[in-house]
Amino acid sequence: MTNRLTIAHVFPALLGTYGDAGNVSVLRYRAEVRGIRVSIVDVLPGDPVPATADLYVIGGGEDAQEMRATELLRADSGLSMAVHRGAPVLAVCAGMQILGEWFTDGSDSRVAGLGLLDLRTDRRSVRAVGDVIADTTGVLDLPTLIGFENHRGATSLGADARPLARVLHGIGNGAAEPVEGALQGSVIGTYLHGPVLALNPALADYLLTQVVGDLAPMDDVRAEEFRANRFQRARA
Repeated sequence: MTNRLTIAHVFPALLGTYGDAGNVSVLRYRAEVRGIRVSIVDVLPGDPVPATADLYVIGGGEDAQEMRATELLRADSGLSMAVHRGAPVLAVCAGMQILGEWFTDGSDSRVAGLGLLDLRTDRRSVRAVGDVIADTTGVLDLPTLIGFENHRGATSLGADARPLARVLHGIGNGAAEPVEGALQGSVIGTYLHGPVLALNPALADYLLTQVVGDLAPMDDVRAEEFRANRFQRARA
């Protein structure tokens, strides 16, 4: 087990809606409690994306910010190099769309993504807003996921991407299949905000283990109370 970890937070100034920046804080906290030293690299617009970080986090954003982030990432090979060497990536909402083959903008024109996820995103006629509950059985086999979605995406997965979870409540990817997110190689995509890792600490630990190996157990009583409250609210 390694005792050092570098997390690249990609464009937090552009892609950080609905508390997505909190995902980095959760990863840092859960690593440092286990004695792992964490360095955070905030990648600002115009900065090169480091190709050698251990873990990458990309949040969501509105249309203009998503377009700008896409332009910057297409001109920079750092993230693509990291994915191709197997670095774990968490990409939320617009972040997931950007990593796909293409997404549609506000005028329904297709915008080329990075092609790191085998998915394509059209626009829904009705915005998906509300809590999502989704089951990862047979994929990551983690405790049931919960989070908040707010998007117009209708994301369809190709053969190389698997759904992260099957939707039990809410919309999720918003295409034909009732599924949420995408898993392909070392990349996890999701529409869940909240931030997703605060609501789903087991998913945070899954990402950490991809870098540092097995983790020591930690006291998650408060996190479980928080999750129970959110599940109760979602099902009301």
